[in-house]
Amino acid sequence: MTRRLRAVELDFAGTAPVRLVFTARMTQPPAPVYQALAERVPDWPAWFKAVTLARSTHGGAGREIGLMGGVRFRETVVAAERGRRYAYRVDETNVPGLRALLEEWWLSPSGSGTRIRWTFAADGPAPLRFALAAARPGLGHSFRSAVGALDARLIAARS
Repeated sequence: MTRRLRAVELDFAGTAPVRLVFTARMTQPPAPVYQALAERVPDWPAWFKAVTLARSTHGGAGREIGLMGGVRFRETVVAAERGRRYAYRVDETNVPGLRALLEEWWLSPSGSGTRIRWTFAADGPAPLRFALAAARPGLGHSFRSAVGALDARLIAARS
């Protein structure tokens, strides 16, 4: 890792210069969805195609993430509210220009399933902000695909 990012807190999800917000629904209730997000971090590559490496660090207070294309993140978990919210900020990365990044997953009951709202909040120079805004459709597709794969995985685990 070569770049240390600004340490942001949860309010950054609402104030970041770039905020990409996506929603999806799952058939599974919030408790197992939260477990998959926050407690089974090493399983992320099995359902989130863009993730190539995921491991908890510091007893679950941090994460190390690898993405396709060689992107790496060292993160701090800033919210872990069982069955409700999971959020983490990136502390170190190899992404040039990135100044701050926080991701927040909100879970809410929806019928017998879960509504997920994922916020990708970032800051960087104008060219990076433009690139992230242009990447919105791809990030949205990646998110929806991951949520669908996670839902299928959780259904299979119940069988």
